[in-house]
Amino acid sequence: MEKLRATVAQIAATADKRLPELPVLHRSLLPFLSLAFPVPVISVGNLTWGGNGKTPMVEFIARYLDELGIPPLILSRGYAGGDEAKMLQRHLSKTSVKIGVGANRSAAAAEMFERYGCMELGSALYSDAPLSPFKSGPHLRTEMIGIVILDDGMQHWSLFRNVEVVMINGLSPWGNNHLIPRGSLREPLVALCRADIGVIHHADLVSSTRLKNIVSTVQKIHPSLPIFFSRLSPMFLFEVKNPHSKLPLALAINMVILCVSAIGFPDAFIRGIEEVFIYAFLDANTRSLSFVELEYSLALGLLCISSHITDELGPMHVDRLDFSDHHSIELNDINLIRNILTRLQIRFGVEVIVLVTEKDYDRDPNILREVDDFQIMVLCSSLQIMPFEDRTEEDFRMNLKKLLLST
Repeated sequence: MEKLRATVAQIAATADKRLPELPVLHRSLLPFLSLAFPVPVISVGNLTWGGNGKTPMVEFIARYLDELGIPPLILSRGYAGGDEAKMLQRHLSKTSVKIGVGANRSAAAAEMFERYGCMELGSALYSDAPLSPFKSGPHLRTEMIGIVILDDGMQHWSLFRNVEVVMINGLSPWGNNHLIPRGSLREPLVALCRADIGVIHHADLVSSTRLKNIVSTVQKIHPSLPIFFSRLSPMFLFEVKNPHSKLPLALAINMVILCVSAIGFPDAFIRGIEEVFIYAFLDANTRSLSFVELEYSLALGLLCISSHITDELGPMHVDRLDFSDHHSIELNDINLIRNILTRLQIRFGVEVIVLVTEKDYDRDPNILREVDDFQIMVLCSSLQIMPFEDRTEEDFRMNLKKLLLST
């Protein structure tokens, strides 16, 4: 059994173009390890636990395919209450995107294919202009599935994929460099050889030097891998009792904030809160800087922001309460939050806003809506591909399209 595990691990760490170099025994196992779907498959995964931006990237790709007129099916395992799937359903409800949830993603896909059928990609990938099947007449098969997107699919070896997108957390790219359970690595770094596209997430929160070091590490393993950079761009706030509201980010300026989260990498949430209020006052060109570079430029006086804004830039104070990843807020947690709020109110003499992530809201919005004695708001963000070293969002889209065309 141990020898079989080692064989499977070696196959999983081998790039598609090098599969013919494997021994005959290894190659004979390939048909049993990969179940193919009738449409192309894009896998979005990672090598470490938490904070890699997998689900935001899944949404980004799904929206791109929807713009091309290719209805995608997102397959999510629905782990721990399915907060990611719920968030995707809320965000993508007005698109052609379909979402299948279940630990057995093959079965979930089969059910969706049976219900909606599959479409030929045809001219949608070859055309530079977006093709919208929802505006082109009743005879187009608008409900049919054109592409499958695997959310957290890198270690899901039983499903064949045409494109492997690997997300890397720029704040902690390899954890402590140890495999689970000693560390957070799900696979050795050599697994990067399987990737078709690499994306370094939270790139706005680290320096250019650190980004280049991460790129150098990746390129030593996979020299030809195209690498891009992404960030979570804060968009607006909404109140938990009114999820359709869109409140400006500046609402929380000069406020005392308690950040409550149960996500894989809460440090990124906290640092993102600091970023929110600075970027709210910058033009599009300046927003392309990383947060670290922005702080440096402000300190040196290389950027000018009016004095009344600088004096009020950001919240008065940010506190935090972190739970384990995917933790569901319960009544005793609400009481703990109340105790912290009381201490903060006594200390600062003002009301305190509780800020949560969208994943925390979608995990169990009901208990949050029942709270009447303090205000809970949700920070809404979307993934953006950052321009860096001549790599742009359009380059990412073209790379993805090129890979799909080559399948």
